Amino acid sequence: MPNRLINETSPYLLQHAENPVDWYPWGEEALGRAREEDRPILLSIGYSACHWCHVMERESFENEDIAVLMNDNFVNIKVDREERPDLDAVYMEAVQMMTGSGGWPMTVFLTPEGRPYYGGTYFPPDDRQGMPGFPRLLAAASQAYHTNKGEIERVTRQLAEQMGRTGQMPRGFTPLTTEVMHNAYSQLATQFDHLNGGFGSAPKFPQPMTPEFLLRYNRHGFNARALEMVELTLQKMAYGGMYDQVGGGFHRYSTDAYWLVPHFEKMLYDNALLARLYLHAWQVTGMPLYRRITEETLDYVLREMTDPAGGFYSAQDADSEGVEGKFFVWTPDELRSLLGEDADLVMGYYGVTERGNFEGANILNVPRPLEEYASQRGVSMEDLEQAISRARSILLDVREQRIHPLRDDKVLTSWNGLMLRSFAESGAALGRSDYLDAARKNADFLLATMRGPAGRLLRSWRNGEAKLNGYLEDYACLADGLLSLHEATLEPRWLQEAVSLADEMNALFWDDAVGGFYDTGSDHETLVIRPRDVFDNAQPCGGSVASDVLLRLGVITGNDDYSAKGATPLRAMQQLLGRAPAATGHWLGALDFYVSLPREIVIVGPAEDSSTGEMLEEVTKRFMPNRVLVGISDPSNPPLKDSPLLEQRVMQDGRPTAYVCENYACQLPVTSPDALAAQLNA
Repeated sequence: MPNRLINETSPYLLQHAENPVDWYPWGEEALGRAREEDRPILLSIGYSACHWCHVMERESFENEDIAVLMNDNFVNIKVDREERPDLDAVYMEAVQMMTGSGGWPMTVFLTPEGRPYYGGTYFPPDDRQGMPGFPRLLAAASQAYHTNKGEIERVTRQLAEQMGRTGQMPRGFTPLTTEVMHNAYSQLATQFDHLNGGFGSAPKFPQPMTPEFLLRYNRHGFNARALEMVELTLQKMAYGGMYDQVGGGFHRYSTDAYWLVPHFEKMLYDNALLARLYLHAWQVTGMPLYRRITEETLDYVLREMTDPAGGFYSAQDADSEGVEGKFFVWTPDELRSLLGEDADLVMGYYGVTERGNFEGANILNVPRPLEEYASQRGVSMEDLEQAISRARSILLDVREQRIHPLRDDKVLTSWNGLMLRSFAESGAALGRSDYLDAARKNADFLLATMRGPAGRLLRSWRNGEAKLNGYLEDYACLADGLLSLHEATLEPRWLQEAVSLADEMNALFWDDAVGGFYDTGSDHETLVIRPRDVFDNAQPCGGSVASDVLLRLGVITGNDDYSAKGATPLRAMQQLLGRAPAATGHWLGALDFYVSLPREIVIVGPAEDSSTGEMLEEVTKRFMPNRVLVGISDPSNPPLKDSPLLEQRVMQDGRPTAYVCENYACQLPVTSPDALAAQLNA
């Protein structure tokens, strides 16, 4: 008989709806029962693409005997961390304080008031390798709550006093300068893996915001090594097994230091950030590889991760048929039977061996660049490329017939905002109208669907139902995506919607007392603490995206309040930026914008006029991170009122016209792409 999770929309929660555990979703029903019965809470947090979450479910949550222990002693609550990042952040901090580490699945024992008193991550069903078995842990946690209330009170009080301190950055008054960027670069240079690219050792995460900062650093001409670090990293990732050589798109991370064996789940946010990073690398270098990876990644999202309504799905699982990676790997015999006379050549290119590189099978990777391998095999580049193209098409078709990994088809506003920006930027820079169409459809979907009855932005959507109040990251990432869509199309609506979201964001999340944003709105339920994450991890934190968006909107609108709210958190963060750049990559990008004198570009002209499009292309094909771009299709009705940047911007001689300005002081207006290019190059 299904439990209460059967009424949820989250695929992760629905995975557990048939467990014998009496699961509740987070909410007053569960919390009220715990208070009424003076019963501790077992809180389990995970996500649908999490391999070890599946393992713990099979071993413990589907076990009738363990379920009896859970049901008899606890109110059991299951949470999807992607739907409720606030709960995940609060209780992850507690687990890390108690144990020194964290991860998923996360298991936390709470008092009926929601205060944590013990926790951890994965627990096996019996004592194993120094870990207590889950049944023993359940008995101990229940006994401790009922027989040792004094100790429980002491532990929860101490934790409550300490929790939230990482987000309490002291106000900063030191002027922001490029010195912080130099310190950050020096730190990254010492952590760089000069053999394999990336930072640190195994497991190795792509950390796309860190190379983004290095691209900015290189653009200033500070140190050419910065670009070398980016290029080595991007090439190693593109040729490794962490990149899906058949279908495009990136897996979540590499279990080794050289990007070969991935954790096979694919996350929307990774692919959004990595597609954008490869696009920027192509803009800087012109290297075809980077454009190819950008397009293959976005094509994968269109093919496999896009809802007909326009939203982008969240993730694909690592497992299929209960086996990690089975969907993605190949045996030599399979490849020989499928590829015919191309088999030997293609197998050599992709590093396929009889022994394999993953549990007897092969993760396709590229041990040698195309040119080197063609020379080694004595074939022309053209013949090799054609053989690889034929093989990829065949393998993709065959793979589609396999049992697919579970797809988490919920739509999250913040992750969609990240992907919206990547489609918008790539569509404009690469001349891909299909990408721009996908971006427009996504923006329309989010603005129309992800709203509550009072217009409040919502977090999650699936199967026609939108729910949960949006967090700071939802507001910031959607505003960021809309601003990029305006720059890609010059269509006024997207800029106007971005400004409206920024105003809502400031009203709900800004706190003058802390000089920054909280992750939850002022209308949110009261938790143990009000979370405020200041670190850019696998994705940028809401605060760093909010600062970046407000700084750009401050330039566009002339609104000093936007600029102040964008800069104030940077002043508090600047010491951390120099010391921990790998955890503050997006903040560093916002800092770079602030300390640089951004280019202000206005293009005036009908969007359908080819001359307007040619001048827009002249801007969007370039890597210009420290610029804003605004379009005016009708000078008598500019997209924003009272903007000093848009005042008196008219067409010259009735022709589409571009203005290039700094601090609202403009060069002579120009009416041709060549003249605009000359000003941008100056």
